[in-house]
Amino acid sequence: MSQQTKNALFILGGLDDSDLQWVINRGKVRTLLPDETLIYEGRPINALYIVLNGLLRVSIFPSGEKELAMLPQGEVVGEISFIDSRPPLATVKAVDRSQVLAIPRYELNAQLHRNAGFSSRFYQGISLCLASRMRGTIRRLGYQVEDDDLDVEAEGIDQTVKDFLTVAEAKFNWLIQNLDLTSDYL
Repeated sequence: MSQQTKNALFILGGLDDSDLQWVINRGKVRTLLPDETLIYEGRPINALYIVLNGLLRVSIFPSGEKELAMLPQGEVVGEISFIDSRPPLATVKAVDRSQVLAIPRYELNAQLHRNAGFSSRFYQGISLCLASRMRGTIRRLGYQVEDDDLDVEAEGIDQTVKDFLTVAEAKFNWLIQNLDLTSDYL
């Protein structure tokens, strides 16, 4: 998985085996067809999503469609709205046939209140995910560089984080192997 696709890894990497099993048991695989909308700008969402495969486009519509980002396998979608409970500021659509794992908001909130260990691990992962997104945004705004040029950031990551991401990638792969990607809801 490339440097760009690590945001779900930040969340999954800190979760223990029982946490991951909970995610599998509560999450629902959703298949999106090309150009199908997952999230509408300004409309509340009721899940946190992990991109299992495919590619999603994030856009805003101030006076026409403006693409903000492309989200490949391993990305998280809806994390900001999950944290601040406000409607999303962008629309997310499938570019091609894609699958996401939808973790219902009400079930995730209940687990966070019920299990302090899960809560601590989850929020640490969300914090790392948002910090990574913020660093990428600052780089793009400050240096006018494309996402592909952000691999320079990988050079500044210490070995502990690299090891964490290696374990996290294994957990992501385990998650995909243990999900039934043939049955989903539309």
